[in-house]
Amino acid sequence: MRSSNPVFSRRGFSRDNGYANVNAAPQAGAPVAGANPYATNPYAQPDAQYGAPQAPARSGAMTIDDVVTRTALTLGTVVAGAAAAWALLPVDEANLTKSYGIAIGAALIAFVLSLVQSFKRTPVPALIIAYAAFEGVFLGVISSAVSTYIGPGVVMQAVMGTMCVFAGVLFAYKMRWIRVTRRFYGFVMAAAMGFMLLMVVNLLFAAFGGGDGLGFRSGGLGILFGVVGIILGACFLALDFKQVEDGVAYGAPREESWLAAFGLTMTLVWIYLEMLRLLSILSGDD
Repeated sequence: MRSSNPVFSRRGFSRDNGYANVNAAPQAGAPVAGANPYATNPYAQPDAQYGAPQAPARSGAMTIDDVVTRTALTLGTVVAGAAAAWALLPVDEANLTKSYGIAIGAALIAFVLSLVQSFKRTPVPALIIAYAAFEGVFLGVISSAVSTYIGPGVVMQAVMGTMCVFAGVLFAYKMRWIRVTRRFYGFVMAAAMGFMLLMVVNLLFAAFGGGDGLGFRSGGLGILFGVVGIILGACFLALDFKQVEDGVAYGAPREESWLAAFGLTMTLVWIYLEMLRLLSILSGDD
């Protein structure tokens, strides 16, 4: 199963770019009737004498600890970049244009770095850390602006909300209240594509028609789409958790944990931005 996360959807933990069996517990090296035996476990190694897929060697295989460590490092870089931008790029009247310009530039660089990494066959830690740093600069300026012009408590509320979504989805996933199947994957992908298309159309209307475009970023519609965006982010998390779980079960190489950290970081940034926007709209309506 590949995640809807841009990184996972490009590569996943599958060497044949196919789907793992999401309806059954993965079995290392276990063939599926009528299917390529390597599709079930993409990291199974062929036996030298008979060519049968064997379970991968456990040395150097990815573990949950690897994913947690690298995710913490990547998120820590995002936080450090955000803190530096908050302190060094004020959003007062004298520096607003300059700070916004740097934030937009950082966001574009982060986007390009994410594309470069997503099209590479192997994870590049330097690219991932650089992405996190530039993403942090963008988040720092945006968060500082929200804190200054909307309310100092909104940013902390958005951080806490993001943490609650992460913890809630993780708990629901571990309890198997959320079952990641191909149908679930297809539904989330279709919903995400529709959501992004509407946001692009709204941006174009706002750019060429002025105002708030179609109204998806303010008022009642803004609140509705903010909630939808957070729900989609929660679905992305479930897909990411499934991807990590399968990677560990299949014995993916340890360096793949960088991709897991990259994908989880991108999903959490998505949730935080949607949470920040939703809370900003609600605070503005008070």
